[in-house]
Amino acid sequence: MRFLYNNIVVVLRKNTFITFIFYSLLLATVTSCSKDTPSPQEEDEMEDEMDDETPIEAEFIRTYGGSGVDEGVAIVTTSDGSYVIAGTTQSNDGDLLNIKTTADADIWIFKVTTSGEIQWSKTYGGTANDIATNISNTNDNGFIVSGYTRSTDGDVTDPGNAGFHDFWILKLDSTGNIQWNKTFGYSGSDQCYKAFPTSTGGYFISGFLDVSASEGEGNEGRSQTGQKGANLHGVGEFWGMLLDGNGNAIWKRYFGGTNNDRSYDALETADGGFLMTGASESDDFDITDSKGSYDFWAVRLSSSGDLMWTKSFGGDGIEIGYAVTQTNDGNYMMVGDTRSTDQDISTPLGNADAWIVKFSDEGNLIWEKTYGGTEFDSAKSIFPLSNGNYLISGSTRSGNGDLLTNNGQNDAWYGIIAPNGTLESVYSAGGSNLEFIEDAIALDNDSILMVGNTESSDLDIPSNQGSKDVLLIKI
Repeated sequence: MRFLYNNIVVVLRKNTFITFIFYSLLLATVTSCSKDTPSPQEEDEMEDEMDDETPIEAEFIRTYGGSGVDEGVAIVTTSDGSYVIAGTTQSNDGDLLNIKTTADADIWIFKVTTSGEIQWSKTYGGTANDIATNISNTNDNGFIVSGYTRSTDGDVTDPGNAGFHDFWILKLDSTGNIQWNKTFGYSGSDQCYKAFPTSTGGYFISGFLDVSASEGEGNEGRSQTGQKGANLHGVGEFWGMLLDGNGNAIWKRYFGGTNNDRSYDALETADGGFLMTGASESDDFDITDSKGSYDFWAVRLSSSGDLMWTKSFGGDGIEIGYAVTQTNDGNYMMVGDTRSTDQDISTPLGNADAWIVKFSDEGNLIWEKTYGGTEFDSAKSIFPLSNGNYLISGSTRSGNGDLLTNNGQNDAWYGIIAPNGTLESVYSAGGSNLEFIEDAIALDNDSILMVGNTESSDLDIPSNQGSKDVLLIKI
């Protein structure tokens, strides 16, 4: 809202609904204290500006789950206009009644209407813990789901679990039936965070591999020239694979150093190659420009999996890159959070800030921006909008700076940014406990969907069935 005070337009930003009566009382109080009475022309301009500042309101906020821990990680739209949510559930009651009988963690995929009503709901897994990390649409109106599994039974069948955690990929049809599933891994903790269809009819999957446990396996076809030996690599390497249309591996490659290097997102590039992004703790082997403790790390591959370049972004502290998108001008934007105050971070704001870097297809930094307040703020997703702007989303503990309200320990938030990174608008919502947003997308009608999890049952959060529920916000 904008109002005039001593001939100066004052802007009042808001994230939650404030009634018109409150605005009227506030305006009357301010103008009664002013020495100068606004002219009729100024009053007309003031009213026009007020009309332009519409509060951001949620169409609905819904929670899903049971008495256990239930978390949402990703959301996609369907050809009929509905939404499919991917997550993990430990519940066997509430929304999972008659769907799941055990208390271990299973992948949970469910479809909801445009008003948030569940249409169908299915779980996948075995008798151990099975975790979902992402979901993507496929060309046949089905879905490709990424995650990782500790199970050796149930739905985990091809070829089964080889160790502690394995990549687990599920190809589902439009109603959630399994068409095929594949596991990839060795004796250590191998976790997949992204799977998506490629332009050639296959799939690319990305995550991280415990190379120490695999004893160097998982790098088929890649030259070891210049490396000191695969057995010296660390407990986490970026691990990317190209699969055919039936889920069979065409090639596998790992990249990293002696410490933890973990890929959380990937995309296909314009030339048919791939970009893997995440965070790196290493300063050797494939990491040639380490900045500090953990850095944003980008790994550019050719279509055949050959390493083209790697690039680190960050400062002396910790930076974790969670998501990446390609921009309209052929470059890339990666988002996550930063705890640094130096080097690539030009404007630190708080304990941790949401951080975005834009870089070229050669890995050169174009610009970087921080968002947030004085507390801990993070961005977990980025989505390109049809008007050229970008939607970023995550969680915030701040109630100042870019986030003017905070309802509790942690709130859900999104920001709309211009192509140059300028923050255009912000929305936040939450209860008195913890809310985390893992993914957000925009619809053709300019609505926004945010999915994550909540531990609240008050303020903006209508209900909670257990310790943690899947959270869906439509704006």
